[in-house]
Amino acid sequence: MASVSSSPRTVEEIFKDYSARRAGIIRALTIDVDEFYGICDPEKENLCLYGHPNETWEVNLPAEEVPPELPEPALGINFARDGMNRRDWLSLIAVHSDCWLLSVAFYLGARLNRNERKRLFSLINDLQTVFEVVTERKPVKDKPNADSGSKSRGSTKRSSDGQPKINPKLADESYEEDEDEHSETLCGSCGGNYNADEFWIGCDICERWYHGKCVKITPAKAENIKQYKCPSCMKRGRP
Repeated sequence: MASVSSSPRTVEEIFKDYSARRAGIIRALTIDVDEFYGICDPEKENLCLYGHPNETWEVNLPAEEVPPELPEPALGINFARDGMNRRDWLSLIAVHSDCWLLSVAFYLGARLNRNERKRLFSLINDLQTVFEVVTERKPVKDKPNADSGSKSRGSTKRSSDGQPKINPKLADESYEEDEDEHSETLCGSCGGNYNADEFWIGCDICERWYHGKCVKITPAKAENIKQYKCPSCMKRGRP
């Protein structure tokens, strides 16, 4: 069963633990796949796939103690072996293994603060998932914003003196900022998440952001607006 390995607590230690367990599981599902397949006999009891901090893997029965020392992986991975296509079975185990790896990482990081948790997830998210490795899928990268003609050019608003005021969440175009900050911006009309490929406009009164299409404002029209009031503020008659 999985070991704690001296209870890592810093972001770097937890990420190292995550990476090692991930490496062990990937080995089981790729390099050692024939051995792994043979061990997962459907005639045996509930079996689990564990990844260890020393980059090894193990198929074993679940922990007997309750609650367990660490979150437990999916039970009974062996039962479906002969009832599924081999590749589909391995892909299913890969998905469950990704879930387990995340649960262990955030269990060990329970005392991390908000920024540390975001940094931990960012480090984890830079790696391919076990599912992506096993199925040989390449992770989809975000499309870079074009310097001209991009809808996101309109993601600005103007201050009372008519000068453009850039949303600070859009100022840094790095991948980390895009993932960490932009995802927190929601459209005040439809509630949709930020998308760099769409035009956004911010209300100078309530400070909310909107999809241009939701408030019927185009990038060209926004260029001529000195102070934008969203539909809600217009209805309330705010100055």
